Amino acid sequence: HTEDELSRSSHSNPGKSLVNGIKTNPASSSPKSGLSVPVGPPVYVDLAYIPNHCSGKNTDLEFFKRVRASYYVVSGNDAANGEPSRAVLDALLEGKSQWGENLQVTLIPTHDTEVTREWYQQTHEKQQELNIMVLASSSTVVMQDESFPACKIEF
Repeated sequence: HTEDELSRSSHSNPGKSLVNGIKTNPASSSPKSGLSVPVGPPVYVDLAYIPNHCSGKNTDLEFFKRVRASYYVVSGNDAANGEPSRAVLDALLEGKSQWGENLQVTLIPTHDTEVTREWYQQTHEKQQELNIMVLASSSTVVMQDESFPACKIEF
């Protein structure tokens, strides 16, 4: 199909749905079901919220290969539901390692969880290699001889 044909068919076919912004057939509801993701350039943004509270249900390596952010927000705080997911945090490292450029990335967890603490400790050297900095959720801001707690980012 040419690009025009694909564009026309996606507008006229209401049976198609979107998963993580990727067109899929209704029978295949998971982005990890072997779909071929269209080739395209990565998107560079200042701030990206890792979808679904950093759950592995909707976010994988492809997200971090495609969405290249200076800051990623991790808001998961539900261990029973796998939020945040260790696999997603590992996917960040793998995706960043494939960028081909060593841009500074800051990870902002909004909650102090066992998963993020263990991941941070176990992958600290890899984070340094990849120029990834993790801000502690209990950060402080210092301005002109005063310091005060940093605000958490909540969505």
